[in-house]
Amino acid sequence: MPAKRPEPRVIEGRVIRLEPLLDEHLTELYAAIGAPEVFAGGWGGGPAGHQASEADFVEFARGYFAWGRNNVYAVRLASGPDAAALVGTSTLGDFDEANEHAHIGWTAYSPQVWATAVNPEAKLLMLSEAFDHGFGRVKLQADALNHRSRAAILKLGAKFEGIVRRDRLRADGTWRDTAVYSILIDEWPAVRVGLEERLAAFGDETPSLRK
Repeated sequence: MPAKRPEPRVIEGRVIRLEPLLDEHLTELYAAIGAPEVFAGGWGGGPAGHQASEADFVEFARGYFAWGRNNVYAVRLASGPDAAALVGTSTLGDFDEANEHAHIGWTAYSPQVWATAVNPEAKLLMLSEAFDHGFGRVKLQADALNHRSRAAILKLGAKFEGIVRRDRLRADGTWRDTAVYSILIDEWPAVRVGLEERLAAFGDETPSLRK
């Protein structure tokens, strides 16, 4: 089937729900990911990109997310004691329909849901969305210095492609090298099984913000 950008929509999972991120969600998003440790991993241009106030974050986010050309999602908990809480964001975008390429990125979560089922299920839902709409290659990438994110990408089953040197400017004015990974349509069945097994290992456990 020809590759086609999916229409932005709500995507339901067991642990999370992806829904189109709207301007009205940005104050909630700040509450979830406005912590310095989120930016320390490279999101939003790195540590210097951290916005100290809600108003500054909202202004920054309005220019950061490319709603017009990407599918930008709010990540909400779908079950458990904190169901409906917004806990992060991720994007399926950079759609190149002719070459069947897409990109999952711009991902940040509340530290309270790190190392839970949230990220594996978010990736499962977005990868499914991409491959079900005819894309043959999905790119994932991270700052080459962000070893935590790079390990998480490899754990998904993505293959390392290499380093793009001096790729983009960080918020502090230094240049970032980018580590690039991908998952191809032929690899997707095995990757999907691996993600489903990771989710099954959590059993009935649901993330909680009450720590």
